[in-house]
Parts: sequence; structure tokens; C-alpha cells
Amino acid sequence: MISDTLKRMGISTAYDFIDKNPEQNLPKLMEWVDRFAGDDPEYFGPQRAAFRKILDDPSSNWYQLIMRILRETDRELLKTVFTNFFLNANLVGWKKQDAARLAYGCNIPWAILLDPTSACNLHCTGCWAAEYGNRLNLSFDEIDSIITQGKELGVYMYIYTGGEPLVRKKDLIALCEKHDDCVFLAFTNATLIDEAFAAELLRVKNFIPAISVEGDEASHDARRGAGSYAKVVRAMNILKANRLPFGVSCCYTSQNLESISSEAFYDQMIAWGAAFVWYFHYMPVGNDAVPALLPSPSQREYMYRKIRHFRESKAIFGMDFQNDGEFVGGRIAGGRRYLHINAGGDVDPCVFIHYSDSNIREKSLLDCLRSPLFMAYHDGQPFNENHLRPCPMLENPEKLEAMVRATGAHSTDLQSPETAEHLCAKCAPYAVSWTPTADRLWACSHSCGSCGGRQ
Repeated sequence: MISDTLKRMGISTAYDFIDKNPEQNLPKLMEWVDRFAGDDPEYFGPQRAAFRKILDDPSSNWYQLIMRILRETDRELLKTVFTNFFLNANLVGWKKQDAARLAYGCNIPWAILLDPTSACNLHCTGCWAAEYGNRLNLSFDEIDSIITQGKELGVYMYIYTGGEPLVRKKDLIALCEKHDDCVFLAFTNATLIDEAFAAELLRVKNFIPAISVEGDEASHDARRGAGSYAKVVRAMNILKANRLPFGVSCCYTSQNLESISSEAFYDQMIAWGAAFVWYFHYMPVGNDAVPALLPSPSQREYMYRKIRHFRESKAIFGMDFQNDGEFVGGRIAGGRRYLHINAGGDVDPCVFIHYSDSNIREKSLLDCLRSPLFMAYHDGQPFNENHLRPCPMLENPEKLEAMVRATGAHSTDLQSPETAEHLCAKCAPYAVSWTPTADRLWACSHSCGSCGGRQ
């Protein structure tokens, strides 16, 4: 068992150091991590070196973020998250994933996204999940089987989407208990978070909410309904008061990107207690999608620069799903680093790309990863050498259309199935308009190196 191995290597002693004096003893924990990782510098070597550099600079925003997490998070929960995320999901899991990639000749994900249910207690404008109703659910046993199969391949990170995952919170807590070596994250509207649920999170210690926020109160309630913003703030107050970690999730469009990337909004997220913010680019998915909400090239460049600026200056970790492709070698979908399983069991290569040729109720997880569609992703990645143009749908739509046609994949949209031709036709003008800006930013970041595309 992983836990036995960790105990033998002295992790309890390492944690004790952090409890007593985190500022002084964090380097000792890093020494333990280095011993655990081994001598191979390629085995998260750059990441470990970067972390040690942060610990040597108490004035940096990253150091301040680490100290804020240590101060504001329940100690026992923090130990569990460190073990399950940094060790199991990364140091331990990655070796198992690499071995499986070599053995089976296909992509093996780092994380698996699951929709426990198609049900949601809200009806947000522009959300495809809200149209599905409560017709579909993955059973407890089905989710348990997916996680069990995933762990055999080295996957210890599971992310719930929906629908609203917390409609199934009793089952989700039970899964946390059964798979106490994994870490679970849920994208949630937060309206179902209360004191009783916070107590359960403190008990299981391996579940982290990522709360959807649309900006200020007026913007948020306009999309999610009157009073939704107040419920979100109340939920974050409950989480913070109980010393529970959480993050924020934001979808940026042509209409809201300035407000949700402002310095005031970043400062507000930190004041709420969020440890991270995950930004998602609007995707024109669905027959009723609104292409006008796609950011213009100048707006997307604005987000590229803003998020990177605050990543270097604010005590919160900001991720940009669309613009951070260069840090992961292009697109992470198709099982390369993650895949998505909807509430009907369809296995999609991406949570935003609703085409599948496999269902988890009919195939094993490994067989899904070796299906024609997933192998087309495996063989075609990266879809562009410019990792600011990583997506086979948004920036290279001709590639998605070709893969769907060649593999016979079908639309998994439950309300209004959309052909790949229809979807890709909406993306083609965007891809053409974004290319010059993306190429300029890519060339700049890889020529001078130091500006990161900021010039």
C-alpha cells in the first residue's frame, strides 16, 4: 500500500516539521520529497527545483500563497491533500501512468473528469448541462468502478463536473471514504454547500470545491439567477471558517473578461480565501451556442497577459485552460492528461467536445482509451506546434471534423445533437482570426525567452 511506503520513508516526521515551524522547515519536507522521487532529474526535477527556489524567496507571491495555505487550512486535511495530490497523483501515479503508456501504446490520463448526474438545481444561461434535466446519473458502483480502474493505471485525481455534482453529495462523500488515497475536486455552483457538508469535508479530507463565479453580483446573478451570488459568498465564508481549501472557476467571454480578470477581482478572490482560480475560454458548443461570445484576438491576448501578470504578483494560483498549453506540451485532452465521462457513461476526449465512440458501461476504461477516437487523439497530438493554438476544435477545427468522420464518433449532446461540421464551422473564423496573434506571441516567448510573450 502507498500509505505504508510513505510511513516507512518517514512522512510523519516530515509533517511534524511543518506543524512546528513551516517557514523554517519546509525545505526539510522538500528534501524528503527529493528522496522519495529518486535521483532522476527528469522525474519532476524542474518542478522540484522551482519549488525550492520559491522557498528561498519569502518576498515572492508564491511563497506568500504557500504560507497562506498553511495558515488557513486544517492541518490534518493539509497532510491528506499533500499525500494524495503531490505524492499519489504525481510522484507515485506518474510512474504507473508512464508504465501503462508504454505497455498499452495509448494515452493514460493524469485526471479523470466525471459527471455524477445531469441534474442541476440552477438553470444558467448558456449551460448545456442545465438542459439535460435529472434523467441521467452514473451510479455509485459505476463511479467506484471507474476510480478503481483508474487507480490500476496510476490515476489518483478525479474531478466532478455536471450537472451540479453536489446534488449527489452523499455518494461523493462515500467515494472519498472508500478511495481515501485519491484527491477529488468538484466544479460546483456552491449553493448546496452548508455547515453539515463542511463537516463532512473536514472528516474525509480529500475533497476540494472549485466554485463558479461570473464576476460581480450583478453579472453573476444575471446568468445564474437572483440571489445566487449571495449563496456563493455564504458558501465561501463557511469553507474559510472551517479551514477548508477551495478555488474559483471562471468562464471568460467577450462580454465579461475585463471584470473577472481585474486586480479588484483577484484581490476579492484572495479575501474570500480561494487558493486557485481556473479560467476557461468560452466554447461555442451546442446548436444554440452564441459565437459572438467568443473573445476577439485582442481580448484573448489581454487574458493571456493578465493571468500571467497576476500569476507572478498575487498570492493565488491562476490557471488558463486555453492559454497555458505551452506548459503541458499542447492539448491535454483525449486521455493525454485527462478525459471526460458524462452522466450517460459516454467517454469524451474533452469536457467541451461532445463526441464519443465508447461508453464506460460497455467497455473497460483501458478499452475506451484504445478506441479509434482516442487513438486518433493519441496519434494526432500535438494538434499544432504552436501551443497557443492547441485545440482540435477551437483553433484547428478541420482536425476535429476529420477525426469524428474517420472514427464514426457520434454526438453525445443529450438535448440537441450537433454535427461536427456544424460545430467546426462556428470555430473556423475564430481559428483564422486568432492565428496571427497566437503566432506572434509564440514567436516572442520562444525567441527572447524572458518576456513570456509580454512584449
